[in-house]
Amino acid sequence: MTKKSLNYLFSALLLSVFLNAQAGAETSIVKYIEVDGVIQPASSRYIQRALDEAIASDAEAFLIFLDTPGGLMESMRDIIKSILVSDVPVIVYVAPSGSRAGSAGVFITLSAHIAAMAPGTNIGAAHPVSMGMGQQDDTTGVMEDKILNDAVAFIRTIAEQKGRNANWAESAVRESASITETEALQKNVIDLIAPSTDSLFAMLDGWEVDMPDGPRILSFENVIPEEIPMTWRDQILNIISDPNIAYVLMLLGIYGLFFELYNPGAVVPGVIGGICLILAFFAFQTLPVNITGLLLILLAIILFILEIKVTSYGVLSIGGAISLILGSVMLIESPIPGLRISWGVILPGALATVAFFLVAIALSVKAQKRKPTTGAEGMTGETGVSIDEIAPHGSVKIRGEIWQAKTKKDAISATTPIVVISVDKMVLIVEEAPDQE
Repeated sequence: MTKKSLNYLFSALLLSVFLNAQAGAETSIVKYIEVDGVIQPASSRYIQRALDEAIASDAEAFLIFLDTPGGLMESMRDIIKSILVSDVPVIVYVAPSGSRAGSAGVFITLSAHIAAMAPGTNIGAAHPVSMGMGQQDDTTGVMEDKILNDAVAFIRTIAEQKGRNANWAESAVRESASITETEALQKNVIDLIAPSTDSLFAMLDGWEVDMPDGPRILSFENVIPEEIPMTWRDQILNIISDPNIAYVLMLLGIYGLFFELYNPGAVVPGVIGGICLILAFFAFQTLPVNITGLLLILLAIILFILEIKVTSYGVLSIGGAISLILGSVMLIESPIPGLRISWGVILPGALATVAFFLVAIALSVKAQKRKPTTGAEGMTGETGVSIDEIAPHGSVKIRGEIWQAKTKKDAISATTPIVVISVDKMVLIVEEAPDQE
């Protein structure tokens, strides 16, 4: 055997050993999702569904890329309940750089089995936000203290259970304290800082976590990340839960129902309007809606409709416009920007609504003043020509139709221009038309 052949054989043996080693190496599946935005029922449903899928697939871990300004207490609690009883280790990674874990995001991060942050991120400002129509109106005095103390107790028990800084966690709720990722690591709020996903997996390889069934060692030597995407149902729920979308759906619903009432039998506007209103009110159930704002919007619609029937010289329309704008501003009250209606949506929406009703009112008034075209009122004033002599009875031709006619004055000869002055049952009362110069 030549030297060249021996080299080929040795290379083949090395390749075979390498491939066998790779084939025998165990791989770890990590399921992951990206949560970017407000924590609300749609995101809560998505996180819980994805976690259930990770458990069912026996994943090594479940990773949440988190970037949120906060969200609703009830949705946040549902997420944390699922994390605390999970059979799969949950990693919350505040990333990429520039992301934050604010408000509800603090609770979720502290509840994770492993809490990590990327450089250039921050965590904190966890003051509680309630959910439900009118509930935020009660968060004063005793009720506010109850909600605050409940949130403090909840975040302390989470932090203590996970061995994290409970005192800072309390300050994040009571004082809206916020810190950088470096401070969070120093204060024992998080477990590590990782600049990238690869470095995160490398740092967590061999990490021990406490699970409900006892300690578990993570193995990320050959990790395969698999994303769990949102289903179309989750996507729709996430879209309509946006306060701006819910507000627009409400306005479209009002337009559609008004069109249907203004023009009965049109069907399509009523169907579309009904669907939009149902979706809007479904979204309002998931948002901190102020009942006063909603009532002001309904009052605005009533004032616009009354403008058609009542001569107010524009006073009702002006009142309706003011009520609509105030109601829109007050409709959803929250310290979290993602849970408020944008002025860029309120102003165009209010102006479009005012313009819509003003046009509808103008068309209605014009229709009321229009001369009737049917019945006795519609024939009065019409002109035509006599077919035969009317003395006092005869026939006339009007609009291409032949009518029985009668004159109460002098006889009218045939082919003479006539004008209808009144209608007696089915007989037209006519007289000779004045000469047109």
